[in-house]
Amino acid sequence: MENRSPRTTSFEVTSLEELAPMADYSLMDNLNCDPEADPDGVDHMPRQVFTGHYVPVRPTPIEAPEYVAHSEDLFRELGFADSLAQSTDFVRMFSGDLAQVPEPMRKVGWACGYALSIYGTEYTQQCPFQTGNGYGDGRAISVLEGVFNGRRREMQLKGGGRTPYCRGADGRAVLRSSVREFLAQEHMHALGVPTSRSLSLYVSKTEKVMRPWYSEGSRMRDPDQMIAEPVAISTRVAPSFIRVGQLELFSRRARRQEHPKAMEELEQLVLHLIDREYAGVIDQSLDTPTKVVMLAREFRGRLASLVANWIRVGYCQGNFNSDNCAAGGFTLDYGPFGFCEVFDPLYQPWTGGGQHFSFLNQPVAAERNFRMFCLALQPLLNAHQREMAQLEEIHAGFPEVMKAEMEKMWAAKLGLDAFDAGLFRELMALMTQTPVDYTLFFRELSSIPDDIEPLKKSFYRPPNEAGAADSAALFRRWAQWLTEWKSRIGRTREMKVVNPKYTMREWLVVPVYQQAAEGHYQPLKTLQGVLTQPYAEQSERAEEQYYRLKPSELFDLGGFSYYSCSS
Repeated sequence: MENRSPRTTSFEVTSLEELAPMADYSLMDNLNCDPEADPDGVDHMPRQVFTGHYVPVRPTPIEAPEYVAHSEDLFRELGFADSLAQSTDFVRMFSGDLAQVPEPMRKVGWACGYALSIYGTEYTQQCPFQTGNGYGDGRAISVLEGVFNGRRREMQLKGGGRTPYCRGADGRAVLRSSVREFLAQEHMHALGVPTSRSLSLYVSKTEKVMRPWYSEGSRMRDPDQMIAEPVAISTRVAPSFIRVGQLELFSRRARRQEHPKAMEELEQLVLHLIDREYAGVIDQSLDTPTKVVMLAREFRGRLASLVANWIRVGYCQGNFNSDNCAAGGFTLDYGPFGFCEVFDPLYQPWTGGGQHFSFLNQPVAAERNFRMFCLALQPLLNAHQREMAQLEEIHAGFPEVMKAEMEKMWAAKLGLDAFDAGLFRELMALMTQTPVDYTLFFRELSSIPDDIEPLKKSFYRPPNEAGAADSAALFRRWAQWLTEWKSRIGRTREMKVVNPKYTMREWLVVPVYQQAAEGHYQPLKTLQGVLTQPYAEQSERAEEQYYRLKPSELFDLGGFSYYSCSS
């Protein structure tokens, strides 16, 4: 990738004309275009893509776009004025219409292909062509890459219409899922978890699509009706959107020698990933085999830290396939995700997810994705035995690195100077048997209570109300654990920095997107304000509304306690 001096804005960008000079399309300028693509981006029907790193695609604008929300924090980081979010040209562009963007911005976007691996197993049969050449960005279209306030960012429309990878779907996202993703990305950033970010959210005032969803009060596991939902486009932002599955696609082609440039395209993509995501830690002057080994080591550390952070804040990815695993080591693709409320090691918000992607199995799922990442790099090291051995050693060391990150995280949540396995095991047993709200419990514990009373705020079923014969024994165990814990704590001042007070609870989001569908956006803005200050002691009203147990009547309701893959 061509080096260029970072452009830092000393003013707030108030128009696309002021934003345009910051555009710099490194992916399209340095990687290969699919030779069968339409250069004008009129490429909206499902087809196989055999070669090239990207396909030019012109987004399909939504009809009559209306402003819903934007991230003031991200706008500030980018150097954008808040007024830009509702300006005519900005709304037009980020609701899918690139026809009038000023130069040097481009009038086409791009979509990328990737392979599918689920829990460490390669799949091709779910591809409509049975070849794997139909997987990719089916409704995600990148529309801008540039340097903003000294940092390279890529901006991608979610729901921007069909691409060659759409596999017959309509390429749209609905307001419901778009609100969830918009809120979640900025919430995760505020929680201190590496993530893609939310730029803006626009909804169509006239265009709707049919989606399966739950009827009111439904306790069925899968949606039981089709409903018309408003179409929306959210824009997510990241240093790049390169996925582990993307590397896999090009590695599979190289292994099978599917075309003469297969190995070259794999190397180009890996070096581009390093330029985009690891330039600060991997020296550009090193040879490719050395860079590949360093990349694997750096990604291992990022991935292990990321997953430990997920568990720290109660987040479950739900569908942690390799194509949903960002090669830069951050959270990507907020589809069937959720935040654990009632503590359950097997918590899984997605009805189609299974235990392999459940809450406390995420470290194992991460190891499976890391294995696929290392496998994807191997063709570049076939002629380099020393580096291949180093790569294998790095892969073999993932469980140990993951274990260290998890123990460090649990120690921090408990205010301990070092992880205590016995203390931790007893706590997990008590949290499961009582049971407790994951977020409320650790936040109440962060105040170092004198006895068990303050912790009862987090109990969904206090021992004395359980009707169990051994409730007194359970109380005694809680008291003993609390005494033992207090004798060992050391870093108590840090506990409220790692244990959030507010997390994104689905039953709080549902009324927000329901009201947004009626054109009422203030509830979304209010919740956004709470979720972007998750560690703060907020107003008394906020605490009463958002810092409480899930209402009992909402348990086991479709769309509140679980959901099918959100779209």
